[in-house]
Amino acid sequence: MLDSPRLTIAARRVAPVVQDARPSEAVEDPIQRRDLILLERARDGSLDAFNDLVECYQDHLFALVARMVPDRDQAGDAVQEAFFSAYRNMRSFRGGSVRSWLSRIAINAAMDQQRLKKRRPSQPYPEFEDESWQPPAGDEADPVRTAMQGERARVLNAALGSITPDQRQAIVLFDVEGYDYAEIAELTGVSLGTVKSRIHRGRLALRDRLEGSIGLFRGEGD
Repeated sequence: MLDSPRLTIAARRVAPVVQDARPSEAVEDPIQRRDLILLERARDGSLDAFNDLVECYQDHLFALVARMVPDRDQAGDAVQEAFFSAYRNMRSFRGGSVRSWLSRIAINAAMDQQRLKKRRPSQPYPEFEDESWQPPAGDEADPVRTAMQGERARVLNAALGSITPDQRQAIVLFDVEGYDYAEIAELTGVSLGTVKSRIHRGRLALRDRLEGSIGLFRGEGD
């Protein structure tokens, strides 16, 4: 949790229940209403309220950032820095989605890390080869199919690690996270045309890098 003088990401995973409060910005969505209440309380000096926001969004931000930086330690550092930055700059929030505001800060923190660490590791995205996120295999699991999935992950991992951070960021936000062009433009602070260009160029770059392994991805949904 956030406490003076340094922040430690919260361990508790249950989102807080906020009652008997009214944010200054009237909203219909209960999640956004909760977030605005917590942010108002945090602005008024409640460290507990900000810690509640950390608990609500630390997993979401980590999942987002982990696809943009080379390893999980860097992802954790970026999320940590994002919450520090959000805490320092609460007064800069001008309304709208708290989730998008935090996501934008986390994306910027991740990109800052990428700019500072130019040298790419030999295994840039090890979490793609960690199968712990996969559902347990049933009795009917096919070892050949499992091996094929692992090889696809390895090849895609290498391809994603070889394109530019800007292109990778745009592809992750669009194709993995499901944000639309306008949302990505807002999150990354670039124009709509730049977002479309990065996605287009990133896909072309991935296609070139995957050309020799295209057989691995044919019939993937079969």
